[in-house]
Amino acid sequence: MSPSKPASTARAAAPAESITERPSPEPPTHVVLARALALSLGAAVSLGVTRFAYALLLPPMRADLGWSYALAGSMNTANALGYLLGALLTPRLLARWGAAALLLWGSVAASVFMGLSGFFTDATLLLVQRLLAGVASAFVFIAGGVLAARLGSLQPRRAGLLLGLYYGGTGLGIVASALLVPLVLDAVRAQPHAWAWAWWALALVCAAATVGLRWPAKALHDQEQPKADSSRPGSAEDANRRAGRMAWRHFAAALAGYSLFGVGYIGYMTFVIALLRERGASGGEVTLFYALLGVAVMASSRIWAGLLDRARGGGALALLNALLGLATVLPVFTGAWPVVLASGLLFGAVFLSVVASTTAFVRHNLPPAQWAGGISAFTIVFAAGQIVGPTIVGWIADGPGGLARGLGFSAGALWLGALLATRQRPLAQV
Repeated sequence: MSPSKPASTARAAAPAESITERPSPEPPTHVVLARALALSLGAAVSLGVTRFAYALLLPPMRADLGWSYALAGSMNTANALGYLLGALLTPRLLARWGAAALLLWGSVAASVFMGLSGFFTDATLLLVQRLLAGVASAFVFIAGGVLAARLGSLQPRRAGLLLGLYYGGTGLGIVASALLVPLVLDAVRAQPHAWAWAWWALALVCAAATVGLRWPAKALHDQEQPKADSSRPGSAEDANRRAGRMAWRHFAAALAGYSLFGVGYIGYMTFVIALLRERGASGGEVTLFYALLGVAVMASSRIWAGLLDRARGGGALALLNALLGLATVLPVFTGAWPVVLASGLLFGAVFLSVVASTTAFVRHNLPPAQWAGGISAFTIVFAAGQIVGPTIVGWIADGPGGLARGLGFSAGALWLGALLATRQRPLAQV
Protein backbone atom coordinates (compact mmCIF):
# COMPACT_ATOMS: atom_id res chain seq x y z
CA MET A 1 0.00 0.00 0.00
CA SER A 2 2.84 2.32 -0.76
CA PRO A 3 1.58 5.76 -1.77
CA SER A 4 2.15 7.13 -5.22
CA LYS A 5 3.11 10.77 -5.63
CA PRO A 6 1.28 12.15 -8.62
CA ALA A 7 1.44 15.55 -9.78
CA SER A 8 0.23 18.52 -8.07
CA THR A 9 -1.68 20.43 -5.51
CA ALA A 10 -5.38 19.71 -5.73
CA ARG A 11 -8.37 21.89 -5.38
CA ALA A 12 -11.44 20.54 -3.60
CA ALA A 13 -13.56 20.67 -6.72
CA ALA A 14 -10.91 19.53 -9.19
CA PRO A 15 -8.21 17.24 -7.87
CA ALA A 16 -4.82 17.25 -9.51
CA GLU A 17 -4.40 13.52 -9.74
CA SER A 18 -4.51 12.56 -13.37
CA ILE A 19 -5.88 9.17 -14.15
CA THR A 20 -4.29 8.91 -17.55
CA GLU A 21 -2.40 5.67 -17.72
CA ARG A 22 1.17 5.22 -18.91
CA PRO A 23 1.46 3.63 -22.32
CA SER A 24 1.52 -0.12 -21.86
CA PRO A 25 0.35 -3.22 -23.68
CA GLU A 26 -3.34 -3.85 -23.26
CA PRO A 27 -3.86 -6.74 -20.82
CA PRO A 28 -6.01 -9.68 -21.93
CA THR A 29 -9.76 -9.25 -21.60
CA HIS A 30 -10.08 -11.92 -18.93
CA VAL A 31 -7.48 -10.13 -16.80
CA VAL A 32 -9.28 -6.79 -17.15
CA LEU A 33 -12.60 -8.39 -16.21
CA ALA A 34 -11.01 -10.15 -13.24
CA ARG A 35 -9.54 -6.87 -12.02
CA ALA A 36 -12.95 -5.17 -12.32
CA LEU A 37 -14.57 -7.94 -10.29
CA ALA A 38 -11.87 -7.77 -7.62
CA LEU A 39 -12.11 -3.98 -7.58
CA SER A 40 -15.86 -4.30 -7.00
CA LEU A 41 -15.05 -5.38 -3.45
CA GLY A 42 -14.44 -1.68 -2.81
CA ALA A 43 -18.04 -0.88 -3.70
CA ALA A 44 -19.15 -3.84 -1.57
CA VAL A 45 -17.37 -2.33 1.44
CA SER A 46 -18.17 1.34 0.89
CA LEU A 47 -21.88 1.04 0.12
CA GLY A 48 -23.08 -2.57 0.27
CA VAL A 49 -21.91 -3.14 3.84
CA THR A 50 -20.84 0.17 5.41
CA ARG A 51 -24.07 1.95 4.45
CA PHE A 52 -26.82 -0.42 3.40
CA ALA A 53 -26.41 -3.18 5.98
CA TYR A 54 -27.79 -0.67 8.51
CA ALA A 55 -31.28 -1.16 7.04
CA LEU A 56 -31.22 -4.72 8.43
CA LEU A 57 -30.06 -3.49 11.84
CA LEU A 58 -32.44 -0.54 12.12
CA PRO A 59 -35.50 -2.54 13.33
CA PRO A 60 -33.72 -4.43 16.17
CA MET A 61 -31.71 -1.36 17.22
CA ARG A 62 -34.80 0.85 17.20
CA ALA A 63 -36.75 -1.69 19.29
CA ASP A 64 -33.89 -2.25 21.73
CA LEU A 65 -32.86 1.38 22.17
CA GLY A 66 -36.29 3.03 21.95
CA TRP A 67 -35.53 5.23 18.95
CA SER A 68 -38.01 7.26 16.92
CA TYR A 69 -37.91 6.90 13.14
CA ALA A 70 -36.37 10.36 12.93
CA LEU A 71 -33.47 9.30 15.18
CA ALA A 72 -33.10 6.00 13.32
CA GLY A 73 -32.95 7.91 10.03
CA SER A 74 -30.42 10.35 11.45
CA MET A 75 -27.94 7.47 11.73
CA ASN A 76 -27.81 7.32 7.94
CA THR A 77 -27.86 11.11 7.80
CA ALA A 78 -24.68 11.08 9.91
CA ASN A 79 -23.22 8.46 7.59
CA ALA A 80 -24.06 10.64 4.58
CA LEU A 81 -22.56 13.71 6.27
CA GLY A 82 -19.37 11.75 6.82
CA TYR A 83 -19.51 10.70 3.18
CA LEU A 84 -19.73 14.36 2.15
CA LEU A 85 -16.77 15.29 4.34
CA GLY A 86 -14.83 12.39 2.87
CA ALA A 87 -15.74 13.45 -0.65
CA LEU A 88 -14.42 16.95 0.04
CA LEU A 89 -11.16 15.56 1.41
CA THR A 90 -10.68 12.90 -1.25
CA PRO A 91 -9.32 15.13 -4.06
CA ARG A 92 -6.40 16.29 -1.93
CA LEU A 93 -5.73 12.79 -0.67
CA LEU A 94 -5.83 11.47 -4.23
CA ALA A 95 -3.31 14.08 -5.25
CA ARG A 96 -1.01 13.23 -2.36
CA TRP A 97 -1.29 9.45 -2.08
CA GLY A 98 -2.95 8.19 -5.26
CA ALA A 99 -6.15 6.23 -5.76
CA ALA A 100 -4.73 2.77 -5.03
CA ALA A 101 -3.38 3.63 -1.59
CA LEU A 102 -6.50 5.62 -0.66
CA LEU A 103 -8.71 2.70 -1.65
CA LEU A 104 -6.86 0.28 0.63
CA TRP A 105 -6.41 2.53 3.65
CA GLY A 106 -10.01 3.73 3.38
CA SER A 107 -11.20 0.13 3.41
CA VAL A 108 -9.11 -0.58 6.51
CA ALA A 109 -10.65 2.44 8.25
CA ALA A 110 -14.19 1.41 7.25
CA SER A 111 -13.60 -2.04 8.75
CA VAL A 112 -12.46 -0.50 12.04
CA PHE A 113 -15.38 1.93 12.32
CA MET A 114 -17.92 -0.78 11.52
CA GLY A 115 -16.51 -2.89 14.34
CA LEU A 116 -16.54 0.02 16.79
CA SER A 117 -20.27 0.53 16.19
CA GLY A 118 -20.91 -2.67 18.13
CA PHE A 119 -19.41 -1.28 21.33
CA PHE A 120 -21.84 1.59 21.96
CA THR A 121 -25.50 2.04 22.86
CA ASP A 122 -25.40 5.81 23.32
CA ALA A 123 -27.02 7.47 20.31
CA THR A 124 -24.45 10.27 20.12
CA LEU A 125 -21.52 7.87 20.04
CA LEU A 126 -23.26 5.73 17.43
CA LEU A 127 -23.84 8.84 15.33
CA VAL A 128 -20.11 9.58 15.52
CA GLN A 129 -19.25 6.06 14.41
CA ARG A 130 -21.66 6.27 11.49
CA LEU A 131 -20.15 9.61 10.50
CA LEU A 132 -16.58 8.23 10.59
CA ALA A 133 -17.63 5.16 8.62
CA GLY A 134 -19.13 7.53 6.04
CA VAL A 135 -15.83 9.40 5.70
CA ALA A 136 -13.95 6.15 5.12
CA SER A 137 -16.55 4.86 2.66
CA ALA A 138 -16.19 8.01 0.54
CA PHE A 139 -12.45 7.44 0.31
CA VAL A 140 -13.05 3.88 -0.86
CA PHE A 141 -15.89 4.59 -3.25
CA ILE A 142 -14.32 7.56 -5.05
CA ALA A 143 -10.87 6.00 -5.25
CA GLY A 144 -12.43 2.80 -6.56
CA GLY A 145 -14.41 4.79 -9.14
CA VAL A 146 -11.23 6.49 -10.33
CA LEU A 147 -9.53 3.12 -10.68
CA ALA A 148 -12.58 1.67 -12.47
CA ALA A 149 -12.52 4.58 -14.94
CA ARG A 150 -8.80 3.95 -15.47
CA LEU A 151 -9.51 0.27 -16.04
CA GLY A 152 -12.20 1.20 -18.57
CA SER A 153 -9.67 3.26 -20.51
CA LEU A 154 -7.71 0.06 -21.19
CA GLN A 155 -10.67 -1.33 -23.13
CA PRO A 156 -12.95 1.56 -24.11
CA ARG A 157 -15.44 -0.72 -25.87
CA ARG A 158 -16.13 -2.43 -22.56
CA ALA A 159 -15.92 0.69 -20.39
CA GLY A 160 -19.64 0.67 -19.55
CA LEU A 161 -19.48 -2.98 -18.52
CA LEU A 162 -16.34 -2.48 -16.44
CA LEU A 163 -17.87 0.49 -14.62
CA GLY A 164 -21.03 -1.52 -14.06
CA LEU A 165 -19.05 -4.41 -12.63
CA TYR A 166 -17.34 -2.09 -10.15
CA TYR A 167 -20.53 -0.42 -8.97
CA GLY A 168 -22.35 -3.75 -9.04
CA GLY A 169 -20.06 -4.88 -6.24
CA THR A 170 -22.44 -3.02 -3.98
CA GLY A 171 -24.88 -5.85 -4.63
CA LEU A 172 -22.34 -8.36 -3.38
CA GLY A 173 -22.16 -6.43 -0.11
CA ILE A 174 -25.95 -6.28 0.12
CA VAL A 175 -26.29 -10.04 -0.47
CA ALA A 176 -23.58 -10.80 2.09
CA SER A 177 -25.33 -8.56 4.62
CA ALA A 178 -28.77 -10.05 3.88
CA LEU A 179 -27.47 -13.56 4.50
CA LEU A 180 -25.16 -12.81 7.42
CA VAL A 181 -27.07 -10.36 9.63
CA PRO A 182 -30.20 -12.53 10.22
CA LEU A 183 -28.00 -15.56 10.95
CA VAL A 184 -25.99 -13.64 13.52
CA LEU A 185 -29.06 -12.05 15.11
CA ASP A 186 -30.72 -15.45 15.41
CA ALA A 187 -27.61 -17.09 16.87
CA VAL A 188 -27.17 -14.48 19.62
CA ARG A 189 -30.79 -13.44 20.19
CA ALA A 190 -30.55 -14.27 23.91
CA GLN A 191 -27.63 -11.86 24.35
CA PRO A 192 -28.22 -8.26 25.46
CA HIS A 193 -27.92 -5.86 22.51
CA ALA A 194 -27.67 -8.79 20.10
CA TRP A 195 -27.37 -6.39 17.16
CA ALA A 196 -23.80 -5.53 18.30
CA TRP A 197 -22.62 -8.97 17.16
CA ALA A 198 -23.89 -8.21 13.67
CA TRP A 199 -21.74 -5.06 13.53
CA TRP A 200 -18.69 -7.12 14.46
CA ALA A 201 -19.48 -9.76 11.85
CA LEU A 202 -19.87 -7.08 9.19
CA ALA A 203 -16.52 -5.58 10.20
CA LEU A 204 -14.90 -8.96 9.52
CA VAL A 205 -16.52 -9.02 6.08
CA CYS A 206 -15.03 -5.59 5.35
CA ALA A 207 -11.60 -6.73 6.53
CA ALA A 208 -11.72 -9.79 4.26
CA ALA A 209 -12.72 -7.61 1.30
CA THR A 210 -9.79 -5.30 2.03
CA VAL A 211 -7.41 -8.22 1.58
CA GLY A 212 -9.05 -9.00 -1.75
CA LEU A 213 -8.58 -5.40 -2.94
CA ARG A 214 -4.80 -5.61 -2.75
CA TRP A 215 -4.42 -7.29 -6.15
CA PRO A 216 -6.37 -4.81 -8.35
CA ALA A 217 -5.03 -1.85 -6.37
CA LYS A 218 -1.44 -2.94 -6.95
CA ALA A 219 -2.05 -3.62 -10.65
CA LEU A 220 -3.71 -0.25 -11.26
CA HIS A 221 -1.29 1.65 -9.04
CA ASP A 222 1.29 1.29 -11.80
CA GLN A 223 -0.83 3.47 -14.07
CA GLU A 224 -0.62 6.53 -11.83
CA GLN A 225 0.76 9.44 -13.84
CA PRO A 226 4.34 10.41 -12.92
CA LYS A 227 5.09 13.73 -11.28
CA ALA A 228 4.80 16.73 -13.57
CA ASP A 229 5.52 20.43 -13.29
CA SER A 230 2.14 22.07 -12.73
CA SER A 231 3.52 25.47 -11.88
CA ARG A 232 4.59 26.22 -15.46
CA PRO A 233 2.01 28.42 -17.24
CA GLY A 234 0.52 26.59 -20.16
CA SER A 235 1.30 23.18 -18.64
CA ALA A 236 -1.23 20.36 -18.95
CA GLU A 237 -2.15 20.74 -15.29
CA ASP A 238 -2.71 24.47 -15.71
CA ALA A 239 -4.98 23.73 -18.70
CA ASN A 240 -6.85 21.11 -16.69
CA ARG A 241 -7.52 23.56 -13.87
CA ARG A 242 -8.83 26.14 -16.30
CA ALA A 243 -10.95 23.52 -18.07
CA GLY A 244 -12.37 22.41 -14.73
CA ARG A 245 -13.37 25.96 -13.81
CA MET A 246 -15.17 26.43 -17.11
CA ALA A 247 -16.90 23.05 -17.15
CA TRP A 248 -18.85 22.97 -13.88
CA ARG A 249 -21.69 25.25 -14.92
CA HIS A 250 -22.22 23.19 -18.06
CA PHE A 251 -23.39 20.10 -16.20
CA ALA A 252 -25.46 21.80 -13.51
CA ALA A 253 -28.59 19.94 -14.66
CA ALA A 254 -26.91 16.56 -14.22
CA LEU A 255 -25.56 17.57 -10.82
CA ALA A 256 -29.02 18.73 -9.70
CA GLY A 257 -30.66 15.53 -10.93
CA TYR A 258 -28.05 13.45 -9.17
CA SER A 259 -28.45 15.32 -5.88
CA LEU A 260 -32.15 14.48 -5.93
CA PHE A 261 -31.24 10.86 -6.60
CA GLY A 262 -29.29 11.05 -3.33
CA VAL A 263 -32.34 12.45 -1.54
CA GLY A 264 -34.72 9.85 -2.93
CA TYR A 265 -32.92 6.54 -3.06
CA ILE A 266 -31.54 6.64 0.50
CA GLY A 267 -35.03 6.83 2.00
CA TYR A 268 -35.90 3.51 0.40
CA MET A 269 -32.62 1.84 1.35
CA THR A 270 -32.88 3.08 4.95
CA PHE A 271 -36.52 2.28 5.69
CA VAL A 272 -37.85 -0.37 3.31
CA ILE A 273 -36.89 -3.22 5.66
CA ALA A 274 -38.56 -1.41 8.57
CA LEU A 275 -41.69 -1.05 6.41
CA LEU A 276 -41.68 -4.77 5.63
CA ARG A 277 -41.25 -5.63 9.31
CA GLU A 278 -44.02 -3.20 10.23
CA ARG A 279 -46.32 -5.03 7.81
CA GLY A 280 -45.48 -8.40 9.35
CA ALA A 281 -42.81 -9.81 7.00
CA SER A 282 -40.95 -12.77 8.48
CA GLY A 283 -37.20 -12.97 8.85
CA GLY A 284 -37.00 -15.33 5.87
CA GLU A 285 -39.02 -12.96 3.70
CA VAL A 286 -36.80 -10.03 4.64
CA THR A 287 -33.69 -12.06 3.82
CA LEU A 288 -35.15 -13.11 0.47
CA PHE A 289 -36.19 -9.55 -0.41
CA TYR A 290 -32.82 -7.98 0.42
CA ALA A 291 -30.78 -10.78 -1.14
CA LEU A 292 -32.74 -10.55 -4.39
CA LEU A 293 -32.26 -6.78 -4.37
CA GLY A 294 -28.51 -7.36 -4.05
CA VAL A 295 -28.48 -9.95 -6.86
CA ALA A 296 -30.29 -7.45 -9.09
CA VAL A 297 -27.59 -4.88 -8.32
CA MET A 298 -24.93 -7.31 -9.52
CA ALA A 299 -26.91 -8.08 -12.68
CA SER A 300 -27.38 -4.39 -13.45
CA SER A 301 -23.88 -4.11 -14.90
CA ARG A 302 -25.00 -6.19 -17.90
CA ILE A 303 -28.46 -4.67 -18.16
CA TRP A 304 -27.36 -1.06 -18.55
CA ALA A 305 -23.83 -1.35 -20.03
CA GLY A 306 -24.97 -0.41 -23.53
CA LEU A 307 -26.93 2.61 -22.30
CA LEU A 308 -23.94 3.89 -20.35
CA ASP A 309 -21.73 3.57 -23.42
CA ARG A 310 -24.21 5.42 -25.66
CA ALA A 311 -25.70 8.16 -23.49
CA ARG A 312 -23.41 11.19 -23.46
CA GLY A 313 -25.85 13.67 -21.92
CA GLY A 314 -28.37 13.31 -19.09
CA GLY A 315 -30.56 10.73 -20.78
CA ALA A 316 -29.29 7.74 -18.82
CA LEU A 317 -29.57 9.58 -15.50
CA ALA A 318 -33.13 10.70 -16.35
CA LEU A 319 -34.35 7.23 -17.37
CA LEU A 320 -32.80 5.47 -14.40
CA ASN A 321 -34.09 8.05 -11.89
CA ALA A 322 -37.61 7.66 -13.32
CA LEU A 323 -37.49 3.86 -13.02
CA LEU A 324 -36.15 4.14 -9.50
CA GLY A 325 -39.08 6.39 -8.53
CA LEU A 326 -41.45 3.71 -9.82
CA ALA A 327 -39.71 1.01 -7.76
CA THR A 328 -39.86 3.22 -4.66
CA VAL A 329 -43.54 4.04 -4.93
CA LEU A 330 -44.79 0.45 -5.44
CA PRO A 331 -44.74 -0.51 -1.71
CA VAL A 332 -46.59 2.72 -0.91
CA PHE A 333 -49.74 1.47 -2.64
CA THR A 334 -49.72 -2.21 -1.75
CA GLY A 335 -48.14 -4.73 0.57
CA ALA A 336 -48.82 -7.62 -1.85
CA TRP A 337 -45.73 -9.80 -1.70
CA PRO A 338 -45.21 -10.21 -5.49
CA VAL A 339 -45.37 -6.43 -5.92
CA VAL A 340 -42.95 -5.91 -3.02
CA LEU A 341 -40.48 -8.36 -4.56
CA ALA A 342 -40.86 -6.63 -7.93
CA SER A 343 -40.09 -3.33 -6.22
CA GLY A 344 -36.89 -4.71 -4.71
CA LEU A 345 -35.77 -6.33 -7.97
CA LEU A 346 -36.38 -3.18 -10.01
CA PHE A 347 -34.73 -0.98 -7.41
CA GLY A 348 -31.68 -3.22 -7.25
CA ALA A 349 -31.44 -3.45 -11.04
CA VAL A 350 -31.35 0.34 -11.34
CA PHE A 351 -29.97 2.28 -8.39
CA LEU A 352 -26.23 1.63 -8.68
CA SER A 353 -26.44 2.13 -12.44
CA VAL A 354 -27.50 5.71 -11.66
CA VAL A 355 -24.13 6.11 -9.96
CA ALA A 356 -22.36 4.43 -12.88
CA SER A 357 -24.15 6.78 -15.30
CA THR A 358 -22.46 9.80 -13.75
CA THR A 359 -19.02 8.21 -14.07
CA ALA A 360 -19.84 7.39 -17.70
CA PHE A 361 -20.93 11.01 -18.21
CA VAL A 362 -17.60 12.20 -16.82
CA ARG A 363 -15.67 9.84 -19.10
CA HIS A 364 -17.63 10.99 -22.15
CA ASN A 365 -17.38 14.71 -21.48
CA LEU A 366 -14.15 15.53 -19.62
CA PRO A 367 -10.48 14.95 -20.42
CA PRO A 368 -8.87 12.09 -18.47
CA ALA A 369 -6.99 14.45 -16.15
CA GLN A 370 -10.35 15.81 -14.98
CA TRP A 371 -12.09 12.49 -14.37
CA ALA A 372 -11.27 12.42 -10.66
CA GLY A 373 -12.55 15.99 -10.30
CA GLY A 374 -15.77 15.15 -12.13
CA ILE A 375 -16.38 12.02 -10.08
CA SER A 376 -15.74 14.00 -6.90
CA ALA A 377 -18.19 16.73 -7.94
CA PHE A 378 -20.98 14.21 -8.50
CA THR A 379 -20.09 12.45 -5.27
CA ILE A 380 -20.34 15.70 -3.31
CA VAL A 381 -23.86 16.55 -4.54
CA PHE A 382 -24.86 12.89 -4.06
CA ALA A 383 -23.66 13.03 -0.46
CA ALA A 384 -25.48 16.32 0.14
CA GLY A 385 -28.72 14.73 -1.04
CA GLN A 386 -28.21 11.73 1.21
CA ILE A 387 -27.83 14.01 4.23
CA VAL A 388 -31.31 15.40 3.67
CA GLY A 389 -33.13 12.21 2.69
CA PRO A 390 -33.12 9.91 5.75
CA THR A 391 -34.01 12.56 8.32
CA ILE A 392 -36.88 13.96 6.23
CA VAL A 393 -38.29 10.50 5.51
CA GLY A 394 -37.94 9.56 9.19
CA TRP A 395 -39.66 12.78 10.26
CA ILE A 396 -42.51 12.10 7.82
CA ALA A 397 -42.72 8.47 9.01
CA ASP A 398 -43.20 9.60 12.62
CA GLY A 399 -46.36 11.46 11.55
CA PRO A 400 -49.64 10.46 9.87
CA GLY A 401 -49.17 8.03 7.01
CA GLY A 402 -46.02 6.51 8.49
CA LEU A 403 -43.27 4.95 6.42
CA ALA A 404 -45.45 4.64 3.31
CA ARG A 405 -45.83 8.41 3.11
CA GLY A 406 -42.09 8.83 3.65
CA LEU A 407 -41.35 6.57 0.68
CA GLY A 408 -43.83 8.57 -1.36
CA PHE A 409 -41.69 11.65 -0.70
CA SER A 410 -38.62 9.68 -1.87
CA ALA A 411 -40.31 8.72 -5.13
CA GLY A 412 -41.24 12.35 -5.78
CA ALA A 413 -37.64 13.46 -5.30
CA LEU A 414 -36.46 10.82 -7.78
CA TRP A 415 -38.97 11.87 -10.42
CA LEU A 416 -38.02 15.53 -10.03
CA GLY A 417 -34.38 14.51 -10.45
CA ALA A 418 -35.30 12.66 -13.65
CA LEU A 419 -37.00 15.78 -15.00
CA LEU A 420 -33.95 17.94 -14.30
CA ALA A 421 -31.59 15.39 -15.85
CA THR A 422 -33.49 15.53 -19.15
CA ARG A 423 -32.16 19.07 -19.55
CA GLN A 424 -28.54 17.97 -19.54
CA ARG A 425 -26.81 17.99 -22.91
CA PRO A 426 -23.40 16.57 -23.82
CA LEU A 427 -20.75 19.18 -23.05
CA ALA A 428 -19.75 19.41 -26.71
CA GLN A 429 -23.26 20.69 -27.43
CA VAL A 430 -23.54 23.35 -24.69
